[in-house]
Amino acid sequence: MLAQKRIQVDGLVVDDIGLIINKFSQIELDGQTLQANKAYYLMLHKPIGVVCATKDEQHQTVIDLLEHPAKNELHIVGRLDLNTSGLVLLTNDSRWSERLMSPEHKVAKKYLVTLANPVTPDYIKAFAEGMYFEFEDITTLPVKLKIISDYQVEVELLEGKYHQIKRMFGRFRNPVIGLHRYAIGNLTLDETLLVGVSRALTTQQVTTIFTASNE
Repeated sequence: MLAQKRIQVDGLVVDDIGLIINKFSQIELDGQTLQANKAYYLMLHKPIGVVCATKDEQHQTVIDLLEHPAKNELHIVGRLDLNTSGLVLLTNDSRWSERLMSPEHKVAKKYLVTLANPVTPDYIKAFAEGMYFEFEDITTLPVKLKIISDYQVEVELLEGKYHQIKRMFGRFRNPVIGLHRYAIGNLTLDETLLVGVSRALTTQQVTTIFTASNE
């Protein structure tokens, strides 16, 4: 069939038996569609009190918030805690999400943190040096911390250990009272996106999100 030029992939006639395709390749045989899966990439402005899960018996989930025809096909990329708000990504493209969450690609996650007690400059050095967590026997990667005001800072992580931000500030006995993720890589939460609302990413946003924000 390849030799007879009967197959099209993404609108082009192909005859290469070694051609690599994926689940989103548009494939036709003699003009009949064999595969026409579409990749979806969404950003959601997650509210506090909503869980990053597909199903939950106690709380509303981020999937419940979506008004998308393929919402049950989507999975969550980089979850947020129940009491954390901000940018959540959803997709049906597992290769994209795996790359985004892989430590090898060092895609930064940026948070606005509100604290119970004033922050001092010595926090910056402690976060940059990383902290040892005895329970997991790990040392965190360097974390960038920028002081915005006495009670508010910006934090940039290259990983996402369990309750990492809260535990790092816990070393200073300074409780986190507000946590909001506003960016992943080069993708910033759309300021016009209302809480609880989602929208599709642009083609450019899908590809440029991987560009290291600190380069």
